Amino acid sequence: MPLVSLPPFSLEGRVAVVTGASAGIGAAAARLFAAQGAAVVLSARGPERLHAVAEAIRAEGGRAEALPGDVADPAHARDLTALAVDRFGGLDVALNNAGTLGELGSIEAMPLAAWQDVVAANLTSAFLLAQAQIPAMRARGGGSIVFTSSFVGHASGLAGMGAYAAAKAGLVGLARALAVELGPERIRVNALMPGGTRTAMAGDDPAWHATVAAMHALKRLAEPEEIARAALFLVSEAGSFVTGSALMADGGVSVARP
Repeated sequence: MPLVSLPPFSLEGRVAVVTGASAGIGAAAARLFAAQGAAVVLSARGPERLHAVAEAIRAEGGRAEALPGDVADPAHARDLTALAVDRFGGLDVALNNAGTLGELGSIEAMPLAAWQDVVAANLTSAFLLAQAQIPAMRARGGGSIVFTSSFVGHASGLAGMGAYAAAKAGLVGLARALAVELGPERIRVNALMPGGTRTAMAGDDPAWHATVAAMHALKRLAEPEEIARAALFLVSEAGSFVTGSALMADGGVSVARP
């Protein structure tokens, strides 16, 4: 049987929105998508770091616009899509990556407001972003939406992380429902499931990093760039027949046992 070359990972001519793009996985994905030819529209709450990422992309020859804001705000979700359409002509790709760990603690003792904040930032924001993105992708004849979920709540349960686990697991259900709804319109929808990754959310305590690394089959944490490469697979033509999936890029944390 002759060898078959893999489809290209190029995003030349595509327009992408990346949220949570000021650091970590979002920033790494924004730079990778731009390096692969996409024009990128970036969102995060912190304007200074967000604009620095956009400027770094432009300095490397890429095309980038930054729009600081809160992804749980319906107006910001609409404004991000509008900026992609107005500045770059449309929208083809979305990595809805913004989220928060939120307040840790038992569900029994968690204030309702703390629960609502975590669900809004991780799950409701994805609903709002997808609502705004779908019509723009439909106008382009198709597209790809990826929600950054987590192994927490899907493959593993961790004490004190009930709200985060529930919201991140909800993203898998949302991706699967949207994949069925939008498949006939050539819009693919997937969830990306990172394992422990060296980001600000993971903190900087070496002892905690070692504890989390030991949970993984690879016995280490991921670098943000490694998760960004998995996102590139999902949004590019390399993943053209992948929709409704929960893609594990988790270093084997879902299969490792003590």
